[in-house]
Amino acid sequence: MSRMTLDRAAGLAESARALAEGETTSRALVEQALARIEATQSTLNAFRIVRAEAALAEADAADRQLAAGVRTPLLGVPVAVKDDMDVAGEPTAFGCDGEFPPVAEDGEAVRRLRAAGAVIVGKTNTCEFGQWPFTEGPAFGATRNPWHPEHTPGGSSGGSAAAVAAGLVPAALGSDGAGSVRIPASWTHLVGIKPQRGRISTWPRGESFQGITVNGTLARTVADAALLLDAASGNHERDPHRPEAINALEAVGREPGRLRIALSLKPPFTAVPARLQPEIRARVLQLAEQLSALGHVVEEADPPYGQIGLTFVPRATAGIAERVAETPFPALLDRRTREAARLGRLLGGVPLKAARRAEAVLQRRIGTFFESYDVVLAPTTAAPPPRIGAMLSLSGFATDRAMIAACPYAWPWNVLGWPGINVPAGFVNGGLPVGAQLLGPAGSEPLLISLAAQLEGELHWHEAWPPLRAVTDSPAA
Repeated sequence: MSRMTLDRAAGLAESARALAEGETTSRALVEQALARIEATQSTLNAFRIVRAEAALAEADAADRQLAAGVRTPLLGVPVAVKDDMDVAGEPTAFGCDGEFPPVAEDGEAVRRLRAAGAVIVGKTNTCEFGQWPFTEGPAFGATRNPWHPEHTPGGSSGGSAAAVAAGLVPAALGSDGAGSVRIPASWTHLVGIKPQRGRISTWPRGESFQGITVNGTLARTVADAALLLDAASGNHERDPHRPEAINALEAVGREPGRLRIALSLKPPFTAVPARLQPEIRARVLQLAEQLSALGHVVEEADPPYGQIGLTFVPRATAGIAERVAETPFPALLDRRTREAARLGRLLGGVPLKAARRAEAVLQRRIGTFFESYDVVLAPTTAAPPPRIGAMLSLSGFATDRAMIAACPYAWPWNVLGWPGINVPAGFVNGGLPVGAQLLGPAGSEPLLISLAAQLEGELHWHEAWPPLRAVTDSPAA
């Protein structure tokens, strides 16, 4: 490693250490990140906005602080955020078509990243209002999977996942309303943390999508995902959800102890069929065997989900209706978005209130499951990443069917507001990444992080990289 360069394998913690010890400069790291973004934008298309000039100015300011002896956790390190988060001076289009005005202030999560010293190099692509497990649309085209560019990286945090998986940035923020951090993490071989509701503020919205959406982190290692979580965590004074603070990075180095782990392979109830594909089942079972070998007690058991899906739909669609009411260009929205908003307006009264009231009942009922078990191990998705365009032209109902069939496992934890972590589970079908979830009750991020770090210490998933050819070559038409 020369004094002024780090290769793409340098993660968040390694970059921060190298900067603090004077082995490189923020300008050098930001220039490298910008060069990687530019080299892959025509192929991977991970970014909606690249802040080249602003990021370089911020890097120079960080270098002056470093030279003056200032030390903050991420001082000078380039990171990216999803384009549903406000960055002062940039538009927040959230996957929508049209020209959006720049916002005046950073959102709380971005403000905290900046306070930790991070340099925001850009805003990553997401599907329209984060609704789907793919990252495509007329506003920006298709974001592609670095492992197999003819496949999606997932969604809705697909741009953040693609950017981290390809090594464009060492870590990124995403958001998760029905698995939107965990699903793309699983499909791009990353660690994705969906934290406790309120852990990372969604301000200027006290609640996003009626409380089901939280901000989370994507990185190649558990330590990097935890470091970014610590940096972004905290609340605006008007946030309605303010969980007790944790130290995520400290949990990485802590032994989890001997845990009781429930292996849950059955999808929660949905109105349309969902079947776990055998090759993914096999990968999740391999993780279960690894956990057993580490001394944990693993047995098949499913949380008592019941009819939890009935409480998800009113909250999700009412949240879409709220966003549609605010958009400056409703005529440019996907027809499926408009349909979902119409449903949300219908469900926004009594059904929404009933769904919100049901959350506490569900938390109590499913909480009893954690009297017998410490952690749930479940598939993150039922299928590997679909091909680009596979869901783009479907009707709303057909999209819902395809989405539930591929991704039936993640969304209950959004209703509950509890934490979960995707960990890489290997590859299927000629090299498509898949993942598994570690799920826990309220405030259990430290336990989940320590268990994920223990697995990572055995499996070394961060050592696998997408083929450079797939990252840099134009995909076949």
